[in-house]
Amino acid sequence: MRTGGPPRGLVVAGDGPVLDEITRHAAAVECELRVVPDLAAAAEHWHDAPLVLVDEEVVPASPGMPRRDGVYVLCRGKPPAGLYRRVVGLAVEDVVSLPDTAGTLLGVLADLAEAPSPDRGRVVAVLGGCGGAGASVLAAAVTVGAARSGAHPLLVDCDPLGGGIDLVLGSETADGLRWPDVRLRAGRVAMSALDEALPAATHGNGRVAVLSCDRAGSGPTPEAAEAVVDAGVRAGRLVVCDLPRDIGPSGHRVVSAADLVVLVVPAQLRACVAAARVLQRLGRATSRVRVLVRGPSPDGLAPHEIAAAVGAPLLTWTRAERRVARDVERGTFSLLRRRKLATAARDVLRALEGVPA
Repeated sequence: MRTGGPPRGLVVAGDGPVLDEITRHAAAVECELRVVPDLAAAAEHWHDAPLVLVDEEVVPASPGMPRRDGVYVLCRGKPPAGLYRRVVGLAVEDVVSLPDTAGTLLGVLADLAEAPSPDRGRVVAVLGGCGGAGASVLAAAVTVGAARSGAHPLLVDCDPLGGGIDLVLGSETADGLRWPDVRLRAGRVAMSALDEALPAATHGNGRVAVLSCDRAGSGPTPEAAEAVVDAGVRAGRLVVCDLPRDIGPSGHRVVSAADLVVLVVPAQLRACVAAARVLQRLGRATSRVRVLVRGPSPDGLAPHEIAAAVGAPLLTWTRAERRVARDVERGTFSLLRRRKLATAARDVLRALEGVPA
């Protein structure tokens, strides 16, 4: 627990397992706390603390403390008989049973350590309907396009077999953490910590932070993927996630949090059939899926025909550009405004604006 700055919350607990749990979770999210042993010692700070955590073992039959918001009572295991009657005078927000509902404890501590932005961030998930569809390049383009408009988006690579999205951006040698280096001690992480640790680059008036997979090592666990996406959302950021077609548990966590899911489909019959299979695997998220068609079609299939064959609404279409592929190979990715890719990225961002928060 940090002690260098002013206390952020008040803990009322004696030495024991509840205090140990609070201390461990507070350290994980870098939340500053003041600890006092009983309610009498808490009186001086009762009104000023933004959060009060009380061990049920120090709550007498008649607490005698003024009612206030932001009070949580914690206990080990199932709440003992009569606890709710004892704490009713404290007007508690919740009774937290440890370890079963420790997520509630972690959440309120994380909110203290880094207050959520008043504007909720948005999440775009991008995946290909077949191999080589160009989903990673589109994800990079959407992120860079948002940065050029002054945003500070987060690009998250969720495909451990994709070679690393930093290769798309030409930032594979940039200092900073990749997924194999990320070790989350809890189910929450602060966006400020990610900004400090991840490679980032300026594009226009904004800055893109990138959490890439590496050439070796594992990708994100479901818990880690969810925590990183949540960090961006809580900070009011745009989070763009590049997903594999076989999305797996980590991908499903991301898709469940996504406001918009973009399925990139080449304008070919076999790609349509493959993309329809991918769509089926997205489960309940299919209502948020939109198809981006990448032409040209060898047989003259129109974009709306491709989307109808896949089974999801058409978002927009684009055309394969040889210069984009060349730039990615050379590590000189750029989003020239006149390119079809830049137009497609703008279409995705406009579609996201139309999705209710």
